Amino acid sequence: MNDDSMKPGSTCTIKPAKNIVGTIRLPGDKSISHRYAMLAALAEGKSRFENFSTGADCQSTLQSLRDLGCEISRSADGVVEVIGSGGKLSPSSNPLDCGNSGSTMRMLSGILAGQSFSSELVGDNSLSRRPMRRIVEPLTLMRANISAGEHGGPPLRISAPISGRLSGIEYKAPVLSAQVKSAVLFAGLQAEGGTHFEESLRTRDHGELALRAFGAEVQRSRNRVSIVGGQKLMALNAYVPGDISSAAFFMCAAALFPGSNLIIEAVGMNPTRAALLDVLTAIGARMTVINLEEHHGEIVGTLKVEHGTLRGTKISGAQSAQLIDELPVLAAIAPYTANGMEIRDARELRVKESDRIAAVTENLRRMGAQVEEHGDGWTISGGQRLHGAKIDSHGDHRIAMAFAIAALRTEGETEIHGAEAASISFGEFWTMLDRIAER
Repeated sequence: MNDDSMKPGSTCTIKPAKNIVGTIRLPGDKSISHRYAMLAALAEGKSRFENFSTGADCQSTLQSLRDLGCEISRSADGVVEVIGSGGKLSPSSNPLDCGNSGSTMRMLSGILAGQSFSSELVGDNSLSRRPMRRIVEPLTLMRANISAGEHGGPPLRISAPISGRLSGIEYKAPVLSAQVKSAVLFAGLQAEGGTHFEESLRTRDHGELALRAFGAEVQRSRNRVSIVGGQKLMALNAYVPGDISSAAFFMCAAALFPGSNLIIEAVGMNPTRAALLDVLTAIGARMTVINLEEHHGEIVGTLKVEHGTLRGTKISGAQSAQLIDELPVLAAIAPYTANGMEIRDARELRVKESDRIAAVTENLRRMGAQVEEHGDGWTISGGQRLHGAKIDSHGDHRIAMAFAIAALRTEGETEIHGAEAASISFGEFWTMLDRIAER
């Protein structure tokens, strides 16, 4: 397989595997890494993070913070150090380039909304098509001076708050999004009074846990989170647990083979992110969690994954929202289950790095699968035998990696075009997959 330094337009050839065996330790969780870096930039003192994410998205966050005057270093062993600004960042002379990272753009906007200078946030072609009104609306209600580009997307332009300082709000989110929640809480940290964010379903809570780890008081009551402005953050030393969304690909791979035995060490087991464990267990995979610990509010454990007879399932409603990042790989292995999968209420996949619903449909059909596409998901028959094919990643890291997993069980080789997209979140994916796939 190709190495970690793939160039644009790269193709990776996947040969069918006989088994998935081995022990792996994953790069740091992307969601946690983003939030730790941003809050470290606002804190007083020097923060130090071991196992910080190696993905390109998190590098976009680090570079944007450097452009805002933060001193940031990264050592050869992956340790990131951030010297905080004590809450006062510096203006950048150039637009902040968020690359492909919606997390960077949305959450950093919450921080910049409370600063006393003007900023512009831009991104690549994919990010420039993604919706930003979902953060513009609540931040505007907080008296932020923020505007989006054409059709409500990037670039975002943010100036000093209209009244000199943000105002706290009561906000009920119309769209489930942990990025929006974090953006509003980060803005609330700099606002007058209290900010209260309510969501219809509890999304991933890394933002709340990170704020507490840095010393802020954050209150939660069911699906309502509150923060009082004016609190000071103190520097943090932390180990970033392995990314469970990256682990999802290897978990699904191990579930496909009768003799599989995969150990994933020190992976994040946050309850708001662990729905995949429930689904894989429900369809027949054997999952064992050992060595559970808590670090700064985050649950970390070692996970053992073994094969079981995969039955199939239906995923919809709240479960779809909880699994939104993992749905592409679940869809990719659905043809290999006995009864197939129906995945609905996942329309949010249409506005990710690609239209993931369309991309999954297209690529499964290239492999010979029977797939019925819906506006909000798919119905995928089980008991199918797929063949190798030429797969188009559409520049989307999760599509590239999902079909690398599907290719392990095909008849014949599969070519993943645009394989370099995996580096957005997981540059080591190809070498790690090669290490555990027995052929």
